[in-house]
Amino acid sequence: MKSQRSGPLAKVVLPVKDGWRLLFVPSWVCELAFEFGASIVVPAVIAAPLLLGALLAAVISGSPVAWGVLWVFLALTVVGMILLIVVVVCVTVSMTVRWVEFRPRGTPTQVVFARFLRSSTMAMADLQRVVVIERLSLGQRQSIKVMLHTRDETVECEPATFAPLSRVDAQALTTWLTEHLAPAQVAVERRTDVKRDFVCPDEWWTPSRTAEQWRVPIGEVHGIAARRRVESYGYTPRASAMYSPGTTVTVYDPGRAYEVAEELRAERAARQAAGGTAAPGPGENDATGSH
Repeated sequence: MKSQRSGPLAKVVLPVKDGWRLLFVPSWVCELAFEFGASIVVPAVIAAPLLLGALLAAVISGSPVAWGVLWVFLALTVVGMILLIVVVVCVTVSMTVRWVEFRPRGTPTQVVFARFLRSSTMAMADLQRVVVIERLSLGQRQSIKVMLHTRDETVECEPATFAPLSRVDAQALTTWLTEHLAPAQVAVERRTDVKRDFVCPDEWWTPSRTAEQWRVPIGEVHGIAARRRVESYGYTPRASAMYSPGTTVTVYDPGRAYEVAEELRAERAARQAAGGTAAPGPGENDATGSH
């Protein structure tokens, strides 16, 4: 029996005695430690301004009431930390899937879900389909998870923060699942969710950034955006609202603008491959490839 699978899934898919194990949480100790630390840091960061203000007031005034308020804030912060730690640890222990096994090899007949304190075994016939979901933002992965849809429930499996699975190629994982679950007649699909709920206008692209990404002169951005159906938004910045009330800034939806950048890059590559001009002219020709 092979002790290690080679390739991009080497640290994600592990051969075990009874089958194959898909690993989501390599170390439960590290995962609990990470959740524990986050549960301490979050309340501390939220309460820090209040505690600092109460401390300054108590030191400057020297009032017993001010010191009492400081101790109350400190006590509430500690209570908040304890409550958050208990909730996070309980949810992690009870809900997080550490690994999934498909048993035996060849044609699996069972699937095993292992959580922190318990594991459950289910007949492969009850597994209806598996979906690999990859969430992207401007071409960069934000998260990946595997959804196992059974007859009675949907089991969500997400990798730990620093788990190898969080970095594995989604298509490679989908291909492996398809190969190993096809004999059991379980459908496997891949889905990509693209983030589009960017804060407007804080995260939207300015004309200069859009022009840089599209590799076109800044004066042609608005025309290309209109033809490519890129949503724009005009607003008056706070500084301009005070000193130049009539000044407006136009920004563009980064989700669609990124897609257009990829479209333009592909069109330029296609023209070069066809023997066209390496650096096409500006304007409509550059945006659509027409001459």
